[in-house]
Amino acid sequence: MQNKGILHDSKVLVTGGAGFIGSNIIERLLMQNNKVVCLDNFSTGKRENVDPFLHDSNFTLIEGDIRDLGTCRKACEGIEIVLHEAALGSVPRSINDPITTNAVNIGGFLNMIVAARDAKVKRFVYAASSSTYGDSKTLPKVEENIGKPLSPYAITKYVDELYAGIFGSLYGMSTVGLRYFNVFGKRQDPESAYAAVFPKFIKALINHKSPVIYGDGEQSRDFTYIDNVIQANELAATTTNPEAENSVFNVAFGESNSLNDLTSELVAYLSEFDKEIANVKIEYGPERLGDIRDSLASIEKAKRILGYNPQYNVHQGLKHAIEWYYEYLK
Repeated sequence: MQNKGILHDSKVLVTGGAGFIGSNIIERLLMQNNKVVCLDNFSTGKRENVDPFLHDSNFTLIEGDIRDLGTCRKACEGIEIVLHEAALGSVPRSINDPITTNAVNIGGFLNMIVAARDAKVKRFVYAASSSTYGDSKTLPKVEENIGKPLSPYAITKYVDELYAGIFGSLYGMSTVGLRYFNVFGKRQDPESAYAAVFPKFIKALINHKSPVIYGDGEQSRDFTYIDNVIQANELAATTTNPEAENSVFNVAFGESNSLNDLTSELVAYLSEFDKEIANVKIEYGPERLGDIRDSLASIEKAKRILGYNPQYNVHQGLKHAIEWYYEYLK
């Protein structure tokens, strides 16, 4: 294992590596002299996200599906650390198609953790989700207190946590779960029908179209910039603290903002590039099924056990993200 929270000189498998989070993680790992295997079926990931890595001799791309156990076993050959990012995201998508969400997020997860167990990987780090908190009204969200899930997606991500815990206790695996809170940043897809709020709104505003806020806009979120998530994955992969074993941690900044406030901030930042954006009106629609009202993470457990110290609040992250999107979408 590594020290000081920097993952280097290791052989790492990143599932879902062509996706938003996975490709950002891979970019960092390759800079740190890791040998990186990317497994992706490109159902939601994009080839353009991994194209820059293809010339790197330390990078290997396996095009395949985590729903196939044989593919998972192949991907795990010789691997020391698995960073399992592959999943079918989006609460609305899971409501529209719970069967596929279940097959990927639970069946695929089980395939990956079995393959990792049999390959004797040193650590299995996986993307969990703040959706696990469900209908819990308590703020901030503390890892040990969750509510009832509000969507099929939330159920799948909670089941993954249960499987990881069982594989730790039954088979002696070392697992760490990271409950992501509303991650955003460069390479987050604005084109998808299930695009996250920031890329979707940025794209609309750049095109002088009205973004739609579902509900009254006073719902709040703990938005987390991608670089904080990269840090958390490295720390989870390298920690030697026994308290981290088979545990789950919130990954957030620990600060909550309303969608109304952040949309106003988006408009202000983008207007620096194009003054006409200041005149675009914001529209409101009905609340979406399965959405939680407010989200705010306690990150004390991750700070204490992993040494997590997020460097970017939502305002700093937005400035970085907007600069990237403005070039990307022009």
